[in-house]
Amino acid sequence: MVQRADINSVLSEIRNMRSQMMDNQRIQQDNTVRGQVDRPAGVQETQQTSQVPKFSDLLSQAVGSVNELQQTSSSLKTAYDMGDPNVDITRVMIASEKASISFEALTQVRNRVVQSYEDIMNMPI
Repeated sequence: MVQRADINSVLSEIRNMRSQMMDNQRIQQDNTVRGQVDRPAGVQETQQTSQVPKFSDLLSQAVGSVNELQQTSSSLKTAYDMGDPNVDITRVMIASEKASISFEALTQVRNRVVQSYEDIMNMPI
């Protein structure tokens, strides 16, 4: 005969594990905050400047992300067209809209960067 765990004991174990995880997260957050407060100001500034990403890196990541979304959308469309039973029309449409919106946002960023560059170049010296 198979022994089954009592639901109340299972629930209490889950609650205990959750409270332990919450306590660990609080301790980690406290240590992080305490470490930031206790550090000398010069150390914080050095670490913050070394962690600031370059604009070109951010732009490259954005282009890569848009490209990835478009490829995902394209592969879902192809799978749906081929009759894949695991791909439904809602997933295809959501992926397509995500790709479209991200591309439009990237285009707007590009236009503003170009406009800013043109404004700077047209400034009198």
